[in-house]
Amino acid sequence: MFDGLHDIDWASMEHAYGSAEEVPALLTALRSPDAGKRRKALDRFYGAVHHQGSVYPSTAASLPFLFELAADGATPDRAVVVALMVSIGRESLDQGFEDDGSEIEYCPPMGCAQAVAFLRERGAEFAGLARDPDPEVRLAAIPGLGLFLDDADRAVALLRERLAAEEGIAARLRIVDAAAALALRLPAASHQVRDWLAGLAADPAQGSATRLAALVQRARCAPDEIGEDMVPAAVGLLRETARAIPVRPIAPAPSRPGPPADGVAPQIAAAFEDLDRHTRVYAPTTALLRTFHEALGARVPERTTVLAEQLNSPDPGSRLDAVRMCGELMRTWRGDHTRLLMLVADQLTTADEEVAAEAAAVLEFCHPIAAPAREALAAHVDAQRAAHGPHVWAAAEARLRRSHQEAVRALARLGDRRALPSLLAALDSDVDAWRAVQVAGHLPQSADQLVPRLGDHLRRIDFSRQWNEMSANAILTALAALGDPAAVPVVADTLGAAVRHEQHGVTRSALKALGVFGPAAAGAQETIRSLTTATDAHVRPAAVAALWAVGGDLAEVMPLLLVLLDDPITFRINDAADLLGEIGPPAAAALPRLRNLLTHDYEWVRVHSAAALWKIGGQAEAPAVLDALLQAMAQNSATADHVVACLDRMGSLAAPALPLLREQLAQPRRGGRFQSIEHDEALQRVGRTLVTRLDPPAPGAPAPRPA
Repeated sequence: MFDGLHDIDWASMEHAYGSAEEVPALLTALRSPDAGKRRKALDRFYGAVHHQGSVYPSTAASLPFLFELAADGATPDRAVVVALMVSIGRESLDQGFEDDGSEIEYCPPMGCAQAVAFLRERGAEFAGLARDPDPEVRLAAIPGLGLFLDDADRAVALLRERLAAEEGIAARLRIVDAAAALALRLPAASHQVRDWLAGLAADPAQGSATRLAALVQRARCAPDEIGEDMVPAAVGLLRETARAIPVRPIAPAPSRPGPPADGVAPQIAAAFEDLDRHTRVYAPTTALLRTFHEALGARVPERTTVLAEQLNSPDPGSRLDAVRMCGELMRTWRGDHTRLLMLVADQLTTADEEVAAEAAAVLEFCHPIAAPAREALAAHVDAQRAAHGPHVWAAAEARLRRSHQEAVRALARLGDRRALPSLLAALDSDVDAWRAVQVAGHLPQSADQLVPRLGDHLRRIDFSRQWNEMSANAILTALAALGDPAAVPVVADTLGAAVRHEQHGVTRSALKALGVFGPAAAGAQETIRSLTTATDAHVRPAAVAALWAVGGDLAEVMPLLLVLLDDPITFRINDAADLLGEIGPPAAAALPRLRNLLTHDYEWVRVHSAAALWKIGGQAEAPAVLDALLQAMAQNSATADHVVACLDRMGSLAAPALPLLREQLAQPRRGGRFQSIEHDEALQRVGRTLVTRLDPPAPGAPAPRPA
């Protein structure tokens, strides 16, 4: 076993965290009789040698020894070793090669090329693993038949053989998936695979899950051939499949050691819990249905129909997975999502708190479009408070607590005062108060009750501990959003404490908050002024902005802004340009430098400078501004929000932008900064208004349909 393992110079290779010299020990540990050692070695291998799907030369060099482990019947957990090999191969194909085996345009990582070459040489060995007596090994090996065998006829024959032999739903779904992967990778297999899948889908002798899989995978092979009958057929088979699969309660998450109470921000701990939660899949058909949604792509109404059926499943795990897919659809694709929002809101009333919590979390994330679900959220929150008391935010039962908290947060993000009682309970009890802080700023009408409580929490923060920065920043952001000058004293005190403890992130947040309060924060002006020469990259522009907002002294601020325009750090230039635009025509001294910045290498600098040029110089700057904006938007669609906002201010002078605007609005995917719902909805709203203003429809013509 492992002949030649130590002949390899592992120390000369690297993985995600440096030298790969530990790889021999990890490979050896995968054969250990100690289950704990095997699990630890596997976690480390995935975490370092195959980090987040990465394939390094050290990863590829491990494959011969992983094959030895998989082939040896004495190896414990052989299935996880086979699954690891398949994962390495799949990621290598995704990163370095097209599905047809040709290299993609950029040079693939060396490890990917090595891994693919090796696995294709040994592809025939997956046939033996796919016939292994151990069903778990067979299940893990099946994808390899589609990914690594280069003999199309043999691969198809093997897949047919396995489908006839396997009875379990999981294995049959993987076989059909492997067939589609084979057809996409090898054009020589395409026609026979597609014909086989079509036959399976139409064969009443096959189980409904197999027929659904065949229908979906054929659509994956040829998405352009999806017809009007595809979705109704899939919905019918999905309904039959849901009746055939046993209904099981959602299993609790595996227990894990909690983070240290001291030294880890609660937001970080919660983020890892969320990541762990979202990697769990509860229904055997979930991966298949994700494939179907990917094949349907921009067909939002059809996908909504499929999701409606998924949400109608009697199995809570299937519904939970479907709720997540609803969120993915709404944050990725444009369209009228009212029906989908209401379908998700219907899941709030389920008896399963895990599903209800996930539904509320999706509505919170989608809050810019979630208004149709407002009343359902309010009813859910009120019902929980009535059933479990006013302190349900801190309920001992974890699923109930999360369900309530997520619903309250979603309601608060809609600016609904009915979220306030639970937020106040959270702030008063200090149980998961950070979750209430994150949404408190959306209720400015309740500032009189929220600001004193937020201030108390801010005063209690120990700034000698770095991990408190996230909590302080969140409170400062909330206080700024609430906009109540009563918060000025605690914000000013926080600024002083942050400066003393060199908490630069908190310093910046406090400066931004004081800037929101404007002249009401004049008492902090000297501290603010002293920070305009700070060395921290973020603090200095924030201090200049706060100095202008609090004091309004143009003669003092202009020299500072002009220096920032010459800074090599691009976000400092952008911050300065934004503030100059806010000052407007009195900042005319900056015009020459702003004009020069229209030739900057970075498109974001050009966009911010162009916007400032228009605000300061107006119509005289229009040709250069328009040219810079359109070039930047064509180069990087993420700038669209900023560009369209400036075009809107330019009015009729923005007419040459009409073709680009129409092209942007015609895109089915969300666009703008971060491709987020919030930015994209604003982009669409302003863009449609601008197009109508620049090119109004002829009298009697129908109004354009929203994207």
